[in-house]
Amino acid sequence: MSQRPRPCRWLRRPGSDLGLRLTLAAAAAVLLLVPFTVLMLLVATAWPPLLALDAHLAATLHAGTSANPALAGVLQLWTDMFAPGPLRVLVGVVAVWLWWRGARRVALWAVVTMVAGGLLGAGLKLLLGRDRPEFLDPVSHATGYSFPSGHSLTAALGAGVLLLIFLPFVPDASPVRTQRATRWTIIAAALIVTVATGLTRVALGVHWLSDVVAGWTLGVAVIAATTAAFATWRGLPARRSPQGGSGRPPPRDMPGRT
Repeated sequence: MSQRPRPCRWLRRPGSDLGLRLTLAAAAAVLLLVPFTVLMLLVATAWPPLLALDAHLAATLHAGTSANPALAGVLQLWTDMFAPGPLRVLVGVVAVWLWWRGARRVALWAVVTMVAGGLLGAGLKLLLGRDRPEFLDPVSHATGYSFPSGHSLTAALGAGVLLLIFLPFVPDASPVRTQRATRWTIIAAALIVTVATGLTRVALGVHWLSDVVAGWTLGVAVIAATTAAFATWRGLPARRSPQGGSGRPPPRDMPGRT
């Protein structure tokens, strides 16, 4: 009998490659935080070349959007569908489903990743206090500060979390070409949601491009950091009872385990 697929293999039970997986995740988090920190410092110090590039791209994209009401409507629909609220609800529903299936550590990882990323983004908005673009003929409106883009951050978090959860569900029994096509389709969908959601914010005139890039970078960095943290937690040895057995029942954090 074939076992049911186990979501998010990075968080599965520890094995000989735990150190490698942990190192890769931690390194990815650090490497992504470097460009984010540089970008944040450039924004905080109002570096003229960055401000000029942001202003030029914002004005150009906004001009094209305002001249095409139909396009503006499509972009607004997209940005509303993949706003932070709906994406958080979607990940929450998936987390409940994972918990029900017994993949409780993965469910916790998904929730912690979304909450940690959201709180970090909100804190940075208050810290930087960057104003949003302003136009005489705005096609959309948004409140709050601008850096980093909450839509872009949440899109990266939500798409990344769902990608890591559902990629392992591609059936191993499928032909190799079918497996590859399915996996690349899932990856492409995650990338499209992340990139398109961020770009709609610039085209609608409510964010600078640097806000969007910062949101993407921070989102992926948070995923890498929480993955490393949960992989470490998953690798901790079980406590031993005085009788020599484990001090806790066998983990049921993955569906299909017996």
